[in-house]
Amino acid sequence: MRKAMFVFFALIVLATISGVAMAQDCASADVLCVGLVTDVGEIDDKSFNQSAWEGVQMAANELGAQVEYIETQDAKDYLTNIALFADNGYDIIVTVGFALGEATLEAAAQYPEIKFIGVDQFQGAAVENVAGLIFPEDKSGFLAGALAGMLTQTGTIAAVLGTDLVPPVVAFKEGYEAGARYVNYDVELISTYHPGGLDVAFTDPEWGASTARQAIDLGADVVFGAGGKTGNGALIEVAGTEGLYCIGVDSDQWETVPEAHPCLVSSAMKLITPGVFDTIQSIVDGTFAGGNVVGAVGLAPFHDFDGSVPQDIKDRLEQIRVLLETDAISTGYNPGG
Repeated sequence: MRKAMFVFFALIVLATISGVAMAQDCASADVLCVGLVTDVGEIDDKSFNQSAWEGVQMAANELGAQVEYIETQDAKDYLTNIALFADNGYDIIVTVGFALGEATLEAAAQYPEIKFIGVDQFQGAAVENVAGLIFPEDKSGFLAGALAGMLTQTGTIAAVLGTDLVPPVVAFKEGYEAGARYVNYDVELISTYHPGGLDVAFTDPEWGASTARQAIDLGADVVFGAGGKTGNGALIEVAGTEGLYCIGVDSDQWETVPEAHPCLVSSAMKLITPGVFDTIQSIVDGTFAGGNVVGAVGLAPFHDFDGSVPQDIKDRLEQIRVLLETDAISTGYNPGG
């Protein structure tokens, strides 16, 4: 009894440290509880984590789920944070980001009665209670690159990226470059990965801004920012110079980074929010299956730039979208390469 009480109070302390008020009745079969664990980026990163959280919030609004999140402060806490939800009776746990893949699989083996959704976590072998929600980022990046390649007036475009330790970031970059060359073979490309590790690569807007400025000084007039808050820093920097374009990532960043409106022509979207919600829905309606679930991608609307993007560019992008969807053209991205 004393040991059980110690564990109970330890969980309360950990939850308080994480800023989370755990739902009190998740052990009830009548209550659906969904917890989300971020990577080391914040929940309001206006990009990746935020999009996943909005998918969980849809489950609260449409399915009546009780939902909470934990922001991970240090990568060593991934498993501990997952356990906070698991030990409190949560039915579904969403873990966000490639870096949580190992901890997610370990937790899934420890808690086989819980369903896990690993966003950006490719499943090499299907695990019965784990869905790996993955996206063809190379195709989304290809569309963004094609847009950039057709918009550039200087003949130079850039990409400011998170770490190459994360395969989806590499896929965005490779797709972006291939798409640009597909429409503009002679285009000059300046692509720069953040030099830091997973703990800093997506939370460094100052580096993103300075890297974007360097690219602008070298003649880039379109900049793709793909790296959480790091990429957002690049977008905002570009917005400070008149006559340039920038392209966001993951979600429609027109809705989340208003500071970038002066340059934000579109975003290379991974439809994370509906992907997370639809996977939760599959658990609720009994159609869930372990293994990989492929989400949708696409370009965001042009918003205020709709009138300034020529119709021939819009038509070409639609042609490319259809060809990508049917695999009639290849992005050249090799996940194993």
